[in-house]
Amino acid sequence: MGRSTKVTNAIRALRFAHGEMTQADLAARIGVTRQTVIAIEQGRYSPSLEMAFQIARALEVPLDAVFQYPDEAA
Repeated sequence: MGRSTKVTNAIRALRFAHGEMTQADLAARIGVTRQTVIAIEQGRYSPSLEMAFQIARALEVPLDAVFQYPDEAA
């Protein structure tokens, strides 16, 4: 198993690119609290696959535009 790799995201930048959507707006669209959106943006919480797709759809971008999983290049 070994070490885990951190998934990163571009939610904050995408919210602003999508009409300056607030964290509260995004939270309402995907059915979670604003605190959950904050935790996801800050990398303190990884969303379920279903929630990840909901976030991408709310931001009208592909899933891989929102979440990035670094390559194992070490």
